[in-house]
Amino acid sequence: MSLGIQLGIIVGYLLIALAIGLVAYRLTERTAEDFYLASRTFGTVVLLFTTFATLLSAFTFFAGPNVAYEAGPEYILVMGLMDGIIFAILWYVIGYKQWLLGRQHGYVTLGEMLGDRFGSNRLRGLVAVIGLLWLFPYVMLQQVGAGTALEALTDGAVPYAAGAGLITLFMIGYVVVAGMRGIAWTDTLQGAFMLATTWVAFAWVVIALGGPGAATGALAASDVGEEFLGLGSDFYTPQWMLSTAIVIGFGVAMFPQVNQRFFAAGSKTVFKRSFALWPILCVLLFVPAFILGAWARGVGLEMGDSGNILPVILAEYTPVWFAALVIAGAMAAMMSSSDSMLLSGSSYVTRDLYRPFIDRGLSARREDLIARVVVVGFALSTFVASLYTPATLFEIGEAAFSGFAQLALPVMVALYWRKTTRTGITAGIVGSQLFYLSSLFVPLVPGTYAGWTAGMVGMGLGLVLTVAVSALTSPAATEEQAIYFEGLRAD
Repeated sequence: MSLGIQLGIIVGYLLIALAIGLVAYRLTERTAEDFYLASRTFGTVVLLFTTFATLLSAFTFFAGPNVAYEAGPEYILVMGLMDGIIFAILWYVIGYKQWLLGRQHGYVTLGEMLGDRFGSNRLRGLVAVIGLLWLFPYVMLQQVGAGTALEALTDGAVPYAAGAGLITLFMIGYVVVAGMRGIAWTDTLQGAFMLATTWVAFAWVVIALGGPGAATGALAASDVGEEFLGLGSDFYTPQWMLSTAIVIGFGVAMFPQVNQRFFAAGSKTVFKRSFALWPILCVLLFVPAFILGAWARGVGLEMGDSGNILPVILAEYTPVWFAALVIAGAMAAMMSSSDSMLLSGSSYVTRDLYRPFIDRGLSARREDLIARVVVVGFALSTFVASLYTPATLFEIGEAAFSGFAQLALPVMVALYWRKTTRTGITAGIVGSQLFYLSSLFVPLVPGTYAGWTAGMVGMGLGLVLTVAVSALTSPAATEEQAIYFEGLRAD
């Protein structure tokens, strides 16, 4: 009976999201700008919560609590505080200028914006390929998270492959039907829902454990109590914490699904309100989720074969129906991340690869069709890969964040330094990407440098290369420096 309740709640929740997508489909114009950006009409609530829900991924709900379970609750400082503030600053520093440029020139992707400024389809294609390279494992992460969550919640009655396949089918159906408008609508509902259910789950566990004092006391009395309740450890070094917070914050700013939302705001006021409220939302979500992971260690719960602690503590201390509701919401949040990623990935393929290199006369209707076909192909490819991935959720997420972060500083320099050249930004992007990829796949290249992660060191390398090479080279004849610095108006 409990299995039927669990699956009924989860499938029912996903069907509600799909129904919202069908309504959005009736209102979506058959143009790329409407499909990808909802015609740049987002208000404050929708922009804030669609960005929020887009980032509520398997990394948030499973990898984060897992880290708190294994190493202690200081991860709250990294993700909940430092990262929230860093991204809020970047939302304005990078995002606001992108929004101005998008309004002025109709840009849909980061590659379009850079390719136009530097007069280079090759640069445009390079940025798209890099985006797709790192997007692939992050979409896969959502499928891995969904598969392991359902398997753990149902005690193996729903195998991993079936759970991953379920969310893949819903992702495909939803993105093909809904486009950005429908995604944003459901994101708003899902973001608010997940905030509410996370806090209700937190309160439920607190009551079951006898209050926050008793829960913390149990953690203090455990074999890891002294380490978990004191700041710093062999894992949480200052260099690691700063590296991780900075890399994640800058990586999020370059995530295609987040970066494109910089183009979608309806006004300057929307932008200001949204980035100001962002750190508050981060604290409200990450604090209860990560504390639950740490408390689970204190009461002696085992993570089990799934490798995720959150479903375990929910199954132990909350009713079956509520645990299923939280997991359904988490899966919906994963879907809200994945659908946005698939939509952005398809825009990179159609706008930055297909249009400039295959068919420059691509019509709006045909682009709309190709975009939906790309969504299907991309989702199925990541699903197949998710069946064979040997990496943990944290490892997959960290690699994707760091890979995207390598783009951030070259892009920022280009947005604000007139003397940036095509050769300079290309050197910065290629150099940092090759360095970081080498740290992952070449044994001779270290993953850390005096405690600083390779992702952080790669960002510094990208900055140095962009500035140094730009200073030593001249602009190409097709570059248009004025695009980023003249005629930009908010209204």
